[in-house]
Amino acid sequence: MNDDQIIETFERENITLASIKKRLWAYTIDEILISVIFVIIYMGIIPPDATYEQIITLINSMFIYVVSLKIIYQTFFVWYYGATPGKILSKIRVISTVDIENPNLLSALNRAIVRIISESFFYIGFLWAFANPKRETWHDKIAKTLVVNVY
Repeated sequence: MNDDQIIETFERENITLASIKKRLWAYTIDEILISVIFVIIYMGIIPPDATYEQIITLINSMFIYVVSLKIIYQTFFVWYYGATPGKILSKIRVISTVDIENPNLLSALNRAIVRIISESFFYIGFLWAFANPKRETWHDKIAKTLVVNVY
C-alpha cells in the first residue's frame, strides 16, 4: 500500500498510530522481560565465588546469546500475536502496511534483526521515529510495518 491508501484505510478502520511514549513504555517492559528470561536461563553458569570482573567478562562473552534471545523474542511475538508482551500491556500492536494484518514471519524476523542493528548504533534508528510523520523506526521502515493503538 502507498501512503495515501494507508491513510484512507486508517481513517476507514479508525486506526491511530501509537505514541512514542507508549512505544517507549513497551520497549522498557520487553527489555526487563528479556533480562529476566536471560538471568533465569544462565544463572547457573556464574560461579558463586566469581569476582565482579569475572561476572562482567562472562556476561560479555554471552553477547551473542542475548542478541539471539532478543531476535527470537521479537520475531515470535510480533509474527504470532502482532505484539510483544510489552506492546500488549501498552495496548499497541505491530501491523504490516501491506495488508494491515500481523507481519508475516519474514517481516517479523527482518524487523527484529534491524532493531538489534539500530540498538547497536546508539538507537539512531529509534530516534528516527521522532522526525517521521508515521513514527516509523528503521526496523518499521525495513519490515514495512507500523505500530498502532489497539482499541
